[in-house]
Amino acid sequence: MPRSSSPASAPHSSAEAAEAAFYEALQAGDVEAVMRVWSDDDDPVCVHPGGPRLVGAAAIRASYEQMLGGSALPIAPERVLRTVTLGCAVHNVVERVRLPAGAAPASACVLATNVYLRTPQGWRLVLHHASPGTLDEAGELLAQSDRLH
Repeated sequence: MPRSSSPASAPHSSAEAAEAAFYEALQAGDVEAVMRVWSDDDDPVCVHPGGPRLVGAAAIRASYEQMLGGSALPIAPERVLRTVTLGCAVHNVVERVRLPAGAAPASACVLATNVYLRTPQGWRLVLHHASPGTLDEAGELLAQSDRLH
């Protein structure tokens, strides 16, 4: 199985920590940090909204290099539903993506499933499958953003 060329980093102690690192890396536009979250022991799989199935670290890296292009991605995970077992965690996430100024609506949503496995290197991402959200999810997110708690 192919191995990622990403430099080693401190192991993530939980799936939640790995997920936080993943979204922080996207928000920073840091492809190296994104790839440090991905598993390099298995053939990870990534499906971006409307895109093909990408298998393996090299294909996934190329997609993030193209998507980010050195720029930050204004994305925030919301309404995470988690299922965790001893060595596997499945997170279903509504991702809010801020659109450029002047675009209507001001944000869009993506529905994503992230699967993490506990490895000797900590919790690592093995699957990210994302689909465009519907107007119902976007409206629900916008309505929730006005709440204090």
